[in-house]
Amino acid sequence: MKAVVKQRAGYDQMEYLEVPEPAAERDLVKIKIAYSGVCGTDLHAFKGTYASTLIPIVLGHEFSGVVTEVGPGVKHIKVGDRVTSETTFETCGVCPYCKSKDYNICSKRRGLGTQENGSMAQFLLSREESVHVLPPNVSLLSAALTEPLACAVHAGIEKASIQKGETVCIFGAGAIGLLLAQVARSQGAYVIIAGISTDAQRLALAKKNGADKTICQTEEDLSAFVSAHTGGIGVDTAFECSGAVPALNKALEIVKKKGKVIQMGVFPNEKETIATDLILHKEIAYTGSRSQRPSSWRTSITLLEQAHVVPERIVTKVVPLVNWREAFDATMKGDGAKAVICCNEDLINIG
Repeated sequence: MKAVVKQRAGYDQMEYLEVPEPAAERDLVKIKIAYSGVCGTDLHAFKGTYASTLIPIVLGHEFSGVVTEVGPGVKHIKVGDRVTSETTFETCGVCPYCKSKDYNICSKRRGLGTQENGSMAQFLLSREESVHVLPPNVSLLSAALTEPLACAVHAGIEKASIQKGETVCIFGAGAIGLLLAQVARSQGAYVIIAGISTDAQRLALAKKNGADKTICQTEEDLSAFVSAHTGGIGVDTAFECSGAVPALNKALEIVKKKGKVIQMGVFPNEKETIATDLILHKEIAYTGSRSQRPSSWRTSITLLEQAHVVPERIVTKVVPLVNWREAFDATMKGDGAKAVICCNEDLINIG
């Protein structure tokens, strides 16, 4: 089969290759990949800056497809099922986090596209526990973005507990921010998305897909708008999705007293200077939100089925597997919101 493989450490070192096609065994499910999204983790691996990447490896962990084979231990997934899958391939199974199904923080977790071959290939193996059968009305293109949607659900619903009538501000107009906006709107919140001048196209897309207000911070005063909109109180919750420290500090500034700030973005350095005085004096609940857990996926599938969230609306570029580099280049340049690779073009017509 064809696959995009990170061959060696360092910048790029990626090749489009013929590699052995995997076979299902044990409790593993073999999936013929329809679409594979390109995300920030893939870019870090491309640049050689993601230490968790085991080399050589097939990248990719946002995907959808059709089951073509199941191992003898598989009980519920069937050949022909349209599916997506969580990124967890293996965990220790015994730590407190595994027991509570917080697989995202198991220290021995192995993930697809980082420690196990991922979805930028014609076929992939995933464990049955991680595989989700798609509702009939959910397209394979939308389903390919269930992973970033689950990240948004984990942050917005499981961590922030967004309530109807609340005001939230999302910093960052990338795929996560745009999906989080749809999640927040599905819960009845008023949604502000804040970006910068280079986010013009993404902010326009946000306005079309769930955001009540978009603000380019180089052209409009975010603090003034929030103050006017909330009567000087501040937003109920702010989400930092951009990985920019100034955005986090602005989030701490505009959130209300006893409000919530959720950090989703990864900052350039392990230790950064943030406004701890605001956290203290405003009694802000400052929380990290890393990846997602199985419950995030179940909620995401429900939101997809009910059409409260339609991820394919943020897809701005689709390329065939052989042209994978175009998707990476577009993502690195910030062209559009989401680039997706089509790994088996014959699956496009089945939804």
